[in-house]
Parts: sequence; C-alpha cells; structure tokens
Amino acid sequence: MNVYDFDKTIYDGDSTMHFYLFCLRRHPRIFPLAVPLVRGAIKYYVLNRGTKTMMKEKMYRFLLKIDSERDIPDFWAKNRRKIKRWYLEQKQESDLVISASPYFLLRPICDELGIKHLIASDVDVKTGLYTGENCHGDEKVRLFKEKYGGEIDEFYSDSHNDDPLARLSKKAFMVKGSKLTPWEFK
Repeated sequence: MNVYDFDKTIYDGDSTMHFYLFCLRRHPRIFPLAVPLVRGAIKYYVLNRGTKTMMKEKMYRFLLKIDSERDIPDFWAKNRRKIKRWYLEQKQESDLVISASPYFLLRPICDELGIKHLIASDVDVKTGLYTGENCHGDEKVRLFKEKYGGEIDEFYSDSHNDDPLARLSKKAFMVKGSKLTPWEFK
C-alpha cells in the first residue's frame, strides 16, 4: 500500500484554507468569524496554549453559515485541477490518503479520483466540531495502525511532521512542488 499526505503533497496548496477562502468569497457574512480564528491561532501558535484541534474548531465555525451540500462540490469543481500530475500518473487502486484536513472535504475528491482509502480528521460538517483528535503527526500513525496495521510500501509527504509515518515505510519521499526526493529524517 502506498500512502500519501494530501495538502501540499498531492494537492497544490492547503485544501482546508482554500475551502475557507472559497466560502469567505461566496458567503461574506462569515467574515466576522475570522476574529475568533485569529485569536485561536495566536493562542496556539504564539502563546503555545490549547491544542491544534481547539484552534481548528474555531475556524470551522464558518460551517454553521454555509451550504456545505452545494459549496463542497462547487469547490472541487473549481479546484480539482490542483491535484498534481505526478500523482495522477502513478496512482493505484490500493492508495491511501491520510490527512489532517477534514474527511467531509476530502471524501468527494477522493471518490472522484478513485481513491477508496481515506483517513482524515473527523469534523462534523454542520457544526465544525471534532470527533477525536486532529489527524496529525503521531495521530496519523495511531489511526493507520488501527485501521490498516501492517507496513507502508511507499510514503509521500511535504512535511517532517510526518516523520512518524515515514518511519513505518519501506520507502519515503519528501514532496516539494512536483519534485520528489528520498526522505531524510531530522
């Protein structure tokens, strides 16, 4: 099984941020919700207080004010082109995508691409609240082992935050743009 991070790995950019900006343009009434997001980001990233999950839940409050059944398909219709060509040329039926982005956002594009296996953050599409933790770092390893066990043939990511998954892999590759290089552990 080959395993891929999603954002900045097989997708050119951060899909969650792109979706947020897409919704902000489509639904300007969510703009005031950016204030708690900025406060949450400062609290987490600058003051080292709280968790990433708590910070992200502040961002996902915008879900209360959008039409996700319409907005998500429209977002992917516009952004599918950001799936990187190198991935499309090598994808296999057994691929697994594992991402901190929300499951509700990635499942539609994974279905369209024929990716059957997906592990992502479990965020309620109506409330923006998490069930469990943000699928990041060691949490990715825990969820992978719980659902699939075993070993990873090849692993691809853009970040050393994924060192724990890279260690489970026979081969691992760092992705920068469309350039793939063998993984070097920090």
